[in-house]
Amino acid sequence: MQVDRSCVVSSACLLLLFSTISTRVTEVGGSHQSIPPSVVKLWASAFGGEMKSISAKYSGSQLLQKKYKEFERAVRVQEIDGLRLVKRLAEDMEEMFHKKAQAMKRLVEAAEEAHLQHEEDPNLQYEYFNAVLINEVDEEGNSVELGGEFILQPNDHFNNLSVNLSLSVVQVPTNMYNKDSAIVNGVFWSEALNKVFVDNFERDPSLIWQYFGSAKGFFRQYPGIKWKPDEHGVIAFDCRNRKWYIQAATSPKDVVILVDVSGSMKGLRLTIARQTVSSILDTLGDDDFFNIIAYNEELHYVEPCLNGTLVQADVTNKDHFREHLDKLFAQGIGMLDIALTEAFNLLSDFNETGRGSECSQAIMLVTDGAVDTYDAIFAKYNWPERKVRIFPYLIGRESAFADNLKWMACANKGYFTQISTLADVQENVMEYLHVLSRPKVIDREHDTVWTEAYIDSTLEDGQRPVLMTTVAMPVFSTKNETRNRGILLGVVGTDVPVSELLKTIPEYKLGIHGYAFAITNNGYILTHPDLRPLYGDGKKRRKPNYSSVDLSEVEWEDKDHTLRNAMVNRKTGTFSMEVKKSVDKGKRVLVLHNDYYYTDIKGTPFSLGVALSRGHGKFFFRGNVTVEEGLDDLEHPDVALADEWTYCNTDEHPEHRYLTQIEAIKLYLSGHEPHLQCDKELIQEVLFDAVVTAPLEAYWTSLVLNKSENSDKGVEIAYLGTRTGLSRINLFVVPDELTNQDFLTAEDKEGVFNADHFPLWYKRAAEQVPGTFVYSLPFNTGSENKSVVLASTAIQLLDERKSPIAAAVGIQMKLEFFQKKFWTASRQCAALDGKCSISCDDENINCYLIDNNGFVLVAEDYTLTGKFFGEAEGAVMSKLLQMGSFKRVTLYDYQALCWVYSERSDSGHTLLDPYFAFFSAVKWILTELVIFLVEFNLYSWWHSDLIAKAQRIGRTMVPCDTEYPAFVSERTIKENTGNIDCDGCIKSFVIQQIPSSNLFMVVVDNKCDCSMFEPITMDPIEIMYILYWTQTAGGGGIEHRRFWALDIINERKT
Repeated sequence: MQVDRSCVVSSACLLLLFSTISTRVTEVGGSHQSIPPSVVKLWASAFGGEMKSISAKYSGSQLLQKKYKEFERAVRVQEIDGLRLVKRLAEDMEEMFHKKAQAMKRLVEAAEEAHLQHEEDPNLQYEYFNAVLINEVDEEGNSVELGGEFILQPNDHFNNLSVNLSLSVVQVPTNMYNKDSAIVNGVFWSEALNKVFVDNFERDPSLIWQYFGSAKGFFRQYPGIKWKPDEHGVIAFDCRNRKWYIQAATSPKDVVILVDVSGSMKGLRLTIARQTVSSILDTLGDDDFFNIIAYNEELHYVEPCLNGTLVQADVTNKDHFREHLDKLFAQGIGMLDIALTEAFNLLSDFNETGRGSECSQAIMLVTDGAVDTYDAIFAKYNWPERKVRIFPYLIGRESAFADNLKWMACANKGYFTQISTLADVQENVMEYLHVLSRPKVIDREHDTVWTEAYIDSTLEDGQRPVLMTTVAMPVFSTKNETRNRGILLGVVGTDVPVSELLKTIPEYKLGIHGYAFAITNNGYILTHPDLRPLYGDGKKRRKPNYSSVDLSEVEWEDKDHTLRNAMVNRKTGTFSMEVKKSVDKGKRVLVLHNDYYYTDIKGTPFSLGVALSRGHGKFFFRGNVTVEEGLDDLEHPDVALADEWTYCNTDEHPEHRYLTQIEAIKLYLSGHEPHLQCDKELIQEVLFDAVVTAPLEAYWTSLVLNKSENSDKGVEIAYLGTRTGLSRINLFVVPDELTNQDFLTAEDKEGVFNADHFPLWYKRAAEQVPGTFVYSLPFNTGSENKSVVLASTAIQLLDERKSPIAAAVGIQMKLEFFQKKFWTASRQCAALDGKCSISCDDENINCYLIDNNGFVLVAEDYTLTGKFFGEAEGAVMSKLLQMGSFKRVTLYDYQALCWVYSERSDSGHTLLDPYFAFFSAVKWILTELVIFLVEFNLYSWWHSDLIAKAQRIGRTMVPCDTEYPAFVSERTIKENTGNIDCDGCIKSFVIQQIPSSNLFMVVVDNKCDCSMFEPITMDPIEIMYILYWTQTAGGGGIEHRRFWALDIINERKT
């Protein structure tokens, strides 16, 4: 058989070529075999075994687990009845709120009686204690007029401020005359309140500030305290524009503000008009609804997107409308008939929807005159019922058209005011409140009102906000000659710290992740552990909208607002959903399934909710020991109780205020103090925990005495916490040698038991597999947070899946000590000749130790410690996400603050510009174009110019909504290998879980350049909105999200 040689040659060539290609593929593709998984597993096992041994030994976890097991038969495990619990808590809060309301009722009765007995004297001369002038002297050393000696002493109940518990002081706004006859008469008869102030405080020592805000403008405050003007010598405070005053004085109202922008309003008049509108907005609260319409020959809604409707007068909406006031300019002729017709139709249509206040309705007319009385319009829309009151504000000194405006006011149950200068604005705007209060006065409606949460500036310490709510009641004139005219004398009020609510909540029954929260009838948060009213480092500042954070902005997983709407509508019920709780400054996430229980707090506009996490969070247990042995172990020096938990109410009586909780418990159990109120059940459980955990004190002491066991002083602290807020701490080094001295102190907010949460290390340990330790770098202790490692584990009561978590224990060790153990373990190998095929010392590989959230604990590059692994190895992290070893969890922050770059507003560019609508449309198109460019990463050619321009102009911080990622490891995947194609070069890696921990060793081949893969970061991105509105429960108005005409989505970072 003859064979074609060329074919043979060709075949041989092909075979040779195939052999060569195969060899190259093996070389390239086989490069991932340079990291043997078995070796990495050996390292991980060696490191994990040693760290568990150290952590278990020094924490005493096995001893404590054994001790709880010994008491297993003596305890009773119970499932928490959430609905029963929330109802009982609501009753306790109702009782507490009722006591505050009763104190106000006594003040109302005393004030009305004092006014009834007082005869007005226009020539009355009376020296009173002026809050600004007390203890002030003139150049000769004599007390100034309205000053005088006023004894002030520091008082810990008032944050150590110097106060006078026997007398009140009087504050008068700077723009008012201290010795005006009306003020002097009011101050004189209201002196009768001093006795009631003192009596109220003696009856309820938990009361803080009590006060009377007069309709004349003065403010009487108890206890007396000295007020200090600002750097300009001004005190701008006017009690009459505070929310508590406005809510108590008037009913909820729907208001349309008409602003004349005709040509005659140019110059100072328009400036006064803007200030008048702004002051009117100040008098509106969350229960009110409004809109602003500018008019000349045409109508111009100040916010064009919200024409034909009213919006809720919350802080966000009012600030949004204020931004547009400066854009108004005057031109043309004022057609008031068109404006009035629009206003009446708007109020009528909105009232028919059932979404407004459904009480008072008013039209505020800000103008420099009216050429007609427009009685035909009033006859058509408002007579004879006269449901809509008209309040004209005549701007300027001229009075040519005053008669027409006065007639409008009188014919429509309103009030006429002339405002000539900017100084007249605030005082004159207030007049309408007295008119709107008349129906309440005539009907003698002493309604009790409650405000949303706010920060008390006098008690603020700059770090921890002192949140308050105010209970207020109106005070009326009861004189026969004024009864039919309905004269409001003022409003009394007292502040109630939100912390008072928290004291009624048994945190130990809510479990490790459980919490209680309360909201107002508008859905705003009164208290919630996720409310963040302050921002900044060092001396913190208030966020602009901290008092109007909606429940849906913290319980954001409830997309349909089911929970919020049910609570706003004051229903009682239950609700369940999966939640993603961010912890550790938002860097970590816990995925839980929460059951919610809610009901209303009767006698208030508040609703209360309780959240319990499923699993161990739905169970608690009762132990039983004798009082004698419990007290003996409770008094050990290493024992501490949660500062913010209420074991005994030491605020109820002054003689108990200086007692520690342990001292109070001893006094209570002695039976010698019947007036001391204590939580008997909690005390019984804390005594049980004291007994069970007592052996750890001796155990830790023995370790301290055996110094050779900790010769390098790597382990510094051992600690434990129990479900009752009891903690024990043992130092293995002297305090001055502690690497992180803030841990477990008051400065470490997330590391200790607080009124609304368990310590972070406790929470994280509870979610780990029993018997494993959670290792982490603390993020909340400043620059030194990279110098220590915490290791914690949970102690279960039973072996069952739903067993309650009885306690958590842990240690703090030096990072250097921890890292040394890692590098030592990574040099081990199984080779008989001792020659390791691979080591973390090799230049061609990088070794990392990361936790279950992807944060680096150990790396050859020390600067990466504490950083997210995706920033160092973006390609590897991307592959881990793709392989399922880690998963990305998307979180949202609706309380964020973003830097924005802003240009100064151009007064010529306004809402009234006929071209504005056109430019708005163009901007919308550009916005869509920007989004398109961002998605395809093609905007860099113009992006730098925009940012450079913005930086030249400046930036400000504004409230915003952001989206950001967190990362969680997949528990079921213990080990994995991967290869990444980096432009023809194959990068390999091995990831191996560290046994009995939340850690992973990642060994990466670094021979390939994978810089084409972007780092994966946790940076937040602002969520951009196009304006929309929807009907919501309770407020029943507009849910308004911020929107921007043009911005770069990825540039605004928190």
